Amino acid sequence: MNILAENRKIRVVIAGGGFAGVNLAQRLLKDKRFWVTLVDRNNYNYFPPLLYQVSTGFLDASGISYPFRKLFRNERLSYRMGEVKGVDPDNKLLHLDNGDLNYDQLVLATGVKSNFFGIKSIEENVIPMKTIDDALRMRNVLYQTMEAASVSTDEAEKEMLLNIVVAGGGPTGVEVTGMLAEIRKNIFLKEYPELKGTPAQIYIVDGGQQLLSPMSQKSQEDAYAILDKLGVEIILGTHVQEFIDNKVTLSDGTVIPAKILIWAAGVTAPILNGIPISSLGIGKRMITDIYNRVKDVENIYAIGDCSIQLEDSLYPKGHPQLAQVAIQQGRNLADNLKRLYTGEDLSAFKYFDKGEMAIIGREHAVVDLFKHRYHLRGLIALFAWLMVHLMSLVNAANKSRTLISWMVAYLSKDQSLRMIFRPDQPKIKTEDAVGIQAQNNAGLN
Repeated sequence: MNILAENRKIRVVIAGGGFAGVNLAQRLLKDKRFWVTLVDRNNYNYFPPLLYQVSTGFLDASGISYPFRKLFRNERLSYRMGEVKGVDPDNKLLHLDNGDLNYDQLVLATGVKSNFFGIKSIEENVIPMKTIDDALRMRNVLYQTMEAASVSTDEAEKEMLLNIVVAGGGPTGVEVTGMLAEIRKNIFLKEYPELKGTPAQIYIVDGGQQLLSPMSQKSQEDAYAILDKLGVEIILGTHVQEFIDNKVTLSDGTVIPAKILIWAAGVTAPILNGIPISSLGIGKRMITDIYNRVKDVENIYAIGDCSIQLEDSLYPKGHPQLAQVAIQQGRNLADNLKRLYTGEDLSAFKYFDKGEMAIIGREHAVVDLFKHRYHLRGLIALFAWLMVHLMSLVNAANKSRTLISWMVAYLSKDQSLRMIFRPDQPKIKTEDAVGIQAQNNAGLN
């Protein structure tokens, strides 16, 4: 309580500007006692569930992102572009790559990163699906590769260039696979007539026995049927073991010739110096109590995907790493920080499960509402998916741009965002009459 006695603002530093961090900041700024510093390595907030639409050219990156300095024009919030390197709990310091920040309360909302399970060939060569940079890189590589295939005279090389493997059968993997299948169905031969008759396949690989494992059995069955109808090769009960020399090797020994391997097969939380090993749980997520306080440290909280709470009897293995969990935790923590300085009892976090959903291709979606009590499919599910994602975007400009893009794409079965932008990246060039090859693998590496 000495902070109030000193007659100064309560300094809250939020590391991470995703769903959790932004909702926490927005709620705290309604209370004039707080001074908020928001830290993020990017100068913008973005909407991860729609990354795959940017990566396939159906949405522009500006439609799902928004600059922090424009989002937060408030004299009690400062933005710091920097990468978190560690914390000093004893001295209440957050270490960044460009300096340190003092705090009274520190909130870690740093999200997660792709988990490559220690496989070097995968880490070095795949395309992850976690950031705007990943999405733009995938779009460049996807269409560069198709251009390369269009001038190749080697049939085996053309097939390798056009094969695409998606590792991971969760919502991200299923959604990007469905979108790629739609591109192949509705756009491929119209824009690349020279590739007519070329054998090419889209594969989705998952180690489980079903797609969309967190969702209901009905959603799993629907997803399988829809992707199968779109011509996707579905491989379950196995996982990607290696990716070397344009060959994807599976754990059952299958080898798929492919230039592109998209990685949606798992995530892990970043480890921060200064956070004790005893504070880390499954997936290196920081263990918190029911108020999101990190175990074994003082004045540090964790919310969103980087945290795990094991005291909720409904979720003994932790809450799912979903946008709604992050949003609700951010808002609950903001209210608790206010209570902390007024002496009120804190409120335990309780997750209200609104449901899970996935869109598959242009016209199909599956939705599970309220802990799988209700299952939707078809147009009503598609409409629900569109509305939920549209309303989750951070401002009206994003909502309007995205809605227009979706309307154009739905009515025309097309979109015009397939330009290749590759700053500081060598071109894929032709070699001779035998075929073409990439000058180097910068596009995938």
